[in-house]
Amino acid sequence: MQLFYNPDIIESTTQITFDKIESRHIVRVLRKKEGSILHITNGKGFLFDAKINFAGDKKCIADIINVQEKPKPWQYYLHIAIAPTKNNDRIEWFLEKATEIGIDEITPIICSNSERRFVKLERFEKIILSAMKQSLKFTLPKINEPVKFTDFINKNIDGTFCIAHCEKQEKNLLKDVINPSEKTTILIGPEGDFSSQEIIRALEKKITPISLGESRLRTETAALVAVQNVSFINQ
Repeated sequence: MQLFYNPDIIESTTQITFDKIESRHIVRVLRKKEGSILHITNGKGFLFDAKINFAGDKKCIADIINVQEKPKPWQYYLHIAIAPTKNNDRIEWFLEKATEIGIDEITPIICSNSERRFVKLERFEKIILSAMKQSLKFTLPKINEPVKFTDFINKNIDGTFCIAHCEKQEKNLLKDVINPSEKTTILIGPEGDFSSQEIIRALEKKITPISLGESRLRTETAALVAVQNVSFINQ
């Protein structure tokens, strides 16, 4: 299935007009013609089937012929707050793979040891969107604006709130902390880990310290391990 994305479609939409770029892709690249069926999601848990009634490479128009509600295949809500990596490719790899596995929300956090303090949010959004379409998911993960670590931990966070850090102190494995079908927020630090002061502040906020295993992991690897563990626990 070739999945298209349009955030403006709602259940009552009867017709969709694609922009010039999408129209050219549909007609010139995919060779779609009048009568061809397209599959479109709005990223809000719906799949729309649409039949092309005008196949122009500058304007392609299709009539909505069927609407299906497609709930996400996981029953939990997962929010990963991650420090952007110095190498953009590594954080982008995480965004892609996490979207393929299943994630609901991502927040870049700026920490004391962060080597990268600015991100191209538009680029992140494109990667997440592409991964959603490629993996045939119909719910688009939310990507938030970067926020300082101290500001993030001062927010009211529902559900289980964890911090994965490398300091030697009492920590439980993630699998022993979270329960299936609940909301979980996990903090993942930068290459140099969270500072001691940040860890102290998190513990003062009653954020649960967790371990992701014995190995010392890169930022993006740790975040993906957390995503996969939450997915496995909810199987």
